[in-house]
Amino acid sequence: MTQTTEAAAVQQPQKPTRVRVHRAWFVAAVTFVTIIGAAAFRSVPGLLIDPLHAEFDWSRGTIGAAVSVNLALYGLTAPFAAALMDRFGIRRVVAVALTVIAAGSWLTVWMTAAWQLMLCWGLLVGLGSGSMALAFAATVTNRWFTERRGLVSGILTAASASGQLIFLPLLSWIIDRYDWRPAAVTVALAALAVVPFVWLLLHDHPADVGQKPYGATEFVPKPPPVPGAARRAVTVLLSAVRTGPFWLLAGTFAICGASTNGLIQTHFIPAAHDHHMPVQAAASLLAVIGIFDVVGTIASGWFTDRFESRRLLAVYYALRGVSLMFLPLLLGPAVHPPMIFFIVFYGLDWVATVPPTLALCREHYGEDSAIVFGWVLASHQVGAAVVAFLGGVARDTFGSYDVVWYASGALCAAAALMALVIRRRAGGVPVAA
Repeated sequence: MTQTTEAAAVQQPQKPTRVRVHRAWFVAAVTFVTIIGAAAFRSVPGLLIDPLHAEFDWSRGTIGAAVSVNLALYGLTAPFAAALMDRFGIRRVVAVALTVIAAGSWLTVWMTAAWQLMLCWGLLVGLGSGSMALAFAATVTNRWFTERRGLVSGILTAASASGQLIFLPLLSWIIDRYDWRPAAVTVALAALAVVPFVWLLLHDHPADVGQKPYGATEFVPKPPPVPGAARRAVTVLLSAVRTGPFWLLAGTFAICGASTNGLIQTHFIPAAHDHHMPVQAAASLLAVIGIFDVVGTIASGWFTDRFESRRLLAVYYALRGVSLMFLPLLLGPAVHPPMIFFIVFYGLDWVATVPPTLALCREHYGEDSAIVFGWVLASHQVGAAVVAFLGGVARDTFGSYDVVWYASGALCAAAALMALVIRRRAGGVPVAA
């Protein structure tokens, strides 16, 4: 009887095991959508320069100064935002940041003076966007993943480019057909629309849902809130500045920001318009950069899991510098195949630098890596702010952007050399270069 029962048990078909997707991937998906929704504000500055110049007769240098304040605060807020996420949680910080972005964008509708542009778009949107910066993606990646971190950081970085792809053609069409004010309102509504998703679906830590981080072998308890967010951000900075890798990472990332957000994102559309290219065509090209940025950034995350990060950075910066040197020869009233080749090539390299830079921060600074990366990102945005301002001044002075393209190409070559100087971590202590 016992043998018969055992035989029946053996012959009884087993139910197929359901493969459950780890909660970390759902959190990454919500983060991705959040960054896309917030990306609307990143698409607007280049579209606003000519309309604001035409309506208010503000110089491009003045408008560029407001954009530079926005870009600088975007970076300088990031390390404090990372510390605030450790203190109050990701969900609260991101929800408040999106609300501030919406308020700043909405208030620009009623501005009549340049200082109001500085206040609304520079200060408010800059502070809000800084809390939605890449430190947000770094914090989510560090908390929820112990494996596939390079891939995840690449995907989350690509979210901003995906948002640019969605919003640039839409906002350029709105500005061309109606005015710049409806575009500003669209940015505000896009930021507000994401707040419910953040509040309801974005969990702060795997322990909140009783799970281990993805790839972890042991359960990780949720750490207690870290008081003194501002003090911790400054303390981490004071520790990091004593190491060589920090200065090299900050320097290369400053050049990264100068040659992307400060240069192409801010000045490509008005530069193309100087060559009689329609604004919508130029905006569409910038959006196409967003398509290939997604591919390039995700691929860079995959490469970062497999190859040495500093060598990847050197290759990325060298290729970017070469492409910028050719851009003045490609601008014209129509879009020709060489320009399309530049857009594809540049798009693949746009923020491919983020996953290896984040990996190097993690390698050298461990648990403080998100805050250190926030400070490195601050240098990225300071570089972007300087070129956003100087690019407008150069255009007012020389009547052309050519000198800016060539100077940025030379800076990228310098960044490639700086990346190679970064040494590997030895003995668990950051190594001064």
